[in-house]
Amino acid sequence: MPNKPIWDIFCTVIDNHGDLGVCWRLARQLADTGQRVRLWADDATALHWMAPAQWQSQWPGIQVLPWDQASNTALLAALPPADVWIEAFGCKLPEAFVAHGVATRTAPPRWINLEYLSAEHGVSRLHSLPSPLMSGPAKGWTKQFFYPGFTTGTGGLLREPDMLARQHSFEATGQRSKWRAQHAPALAPGGLLISLFCYEPAALTQLLRQLVGTPHHLLVTPGRPLAAVQQALQSMPVQPHWSALPYTDQNGFDEMLWACDLNFVRGEDSWVRALWAGAPMVWQIYPQDDKAHHAKLEAYLAWLQAPDSLRQAHRVWNATAPHCATLPLLSTHLSDWVKCQQTARQRLLCMQDLCSHLMQDSRTRPH
Repeated sequence: MPNKPIWDIFCTVIDNHGDLGVCWRLARQLADTGQRVRLWADDATALHWMAPAQWQSQWPGIQVLPWDQASNTALLAALPPADVWIEAFGCKLPEAFVAHGVATRTAPPRWINLEYLSAEHGVSRLHSLPSPLMSGPAKGWTKQFFYPGFTTGTGGLLREPDMLARQHSFEATGQRSKWRAQHAPALAPGGLLISLFCYEPAALTQLLRQLVGTPHHLLVTPGRPLAAVQQALQSMPVQPHWSALPYTDQNGFDEMLWACDLNFVRGEDSWVRALWAGAPMVWQIYPQDDKAHHAKLEAYLAWLQAPDSLRQAHRVWNATAPHCATLPLLSTHLSDWVKCQQTARQRLLCMQDLCSHLMQDSRTRPH
């Protein structure tokens, strides 16, 4: 693939679907446009289930490399220099990698600090600001802040060009009905199909108890969500209707969100995918010790123009509400949540997507 731009994306893994998930989706979209991508990750094991089994043949322009090999000067000498460096979510590029670039390049790459997604007001002000390097091997070079966001003036959200067509086909060809029948064959008429992808929310027991005695069915994703549900159910003599899902690749995860009537999601990648799905959703933000996530949650709810019941659901689910607060009755408020999510989705569809922003800036901005 000669003469195609090369991107180095660096990712340290904290939450597989959040950080590696975002980086993998970005790598996919760049490769779909003919770009060459090297994804450097300190733990890429989640790609065994997150990526399709034959992804190398589907995206020959993507190369996945171990993080520690970014300090291997022999390997770096054999690789063509990248046009763009991306450090995702606050990770710092290995000093040996930077030093090699300084010593061997004729010009600096475009160096992007890809930040976490937030709806806070300061995002549009900080997006695209330069960050001159005052020390280290690349002293004198400049990074650029790149903030994903929900409004114009930000970097937008990841969205594949064919996403809407895939979702429409999933519904129009009957795949959604087949998916529901396969994963919840005993779902009663009038029952809601609910997906659960979470950390360990304090209100999980509240949710499970609310579902007891209803026709609703809970689909629990593997890993931490399944462990949390199994732990909570130990103290419940009567259980709701629920079942465990296997690991799935990203397209399969999207289909789960499209098929369900209500989605509980977490982190960043699944949050964005649930927004695109357009179904009602409750988001669990990654908790921070200094409680900075409280303000981030409120900023998102304000942007969403969420009705009071949906705000309460988020606050209880994220333990930012008073201890006496309870989860709203899901079936009572779902129609309001549908309208809210559909309206928000339409606003987002009017914006340019994140990958297009990155590529456009790479063509128009000098290094």
